[in-house]
Amino acid sequence: MKSHQILALDAMGVLYAAGDDVAELLIPFVRQNGGTADAWHVEEKYIEASLGNMTAAQFWKDVGVNPGLEDRYLSMHELMQDVDAILGLAVSMSCSICCISNDVREWSEKLRKRFALEDRIKDWFISGDIGSRKPDEHMYRFALNSLGVPAERVLFVDDRVRNLDAAKRLGMDTVWLSPKDMPSQNHRRIGSLERLADLLASHSMLK
Repeated sequence: MKSHQILALDAMGVLYAAGDDVAELLIPFVRQNGGTADAWHVEEKYIEASLGNMTAAQFWKDVGVNPGLEDRYLSMHELMQDVDAILGLAVSMSCSICCISNDVREWSEKLRKRFALEDRIKDWFISGDIGSRKPDEHMYRFALNSLGVPAERVLFVDDRVRNLDAAKRLGMDTVWLSPKDMPSQNHRRIGSLERLADLLASHSMLK
């Protein structure tokens, strides 16, 4: 593994257990709480909100759910197993940690506060703040410019190959987190964050 300065983590499917939070959590929650049954409408409005084109409160109104239920929805998210170990290991190696994720700005802020991640992950690059979504290269360029490091000094972990492909085109080193034993020609695959901890522990992130 190369020498790295930054460990960049996706949120959904890496920091948090739900990889496809829209299909797994959001659409069922909307339906169960009196909102629209139209999954396409929910996803369309979610994308708009995750681009920063509408507030979280407006999203809930547009899908027919009381905005006051937002915290109940967010309580359905769980931290991925071994996140604490990964963050602790990275800190012990004097490695900076950032998050690059597609998410609604207000939801991202609430979740990182709930799981006490704000002080442990230095930089958060969220689509709702930036106005573009992975795999749009603008997301990665924005992060790299803000971090002030060459792409090759970043190790990016995501659960979606298309997001990793875009990062790799810019020169980032990539790791695909996928519990399914599927081959990837372009990215190292790990089945769990425990394997990422093993990978980091066996290599120096900084030289």
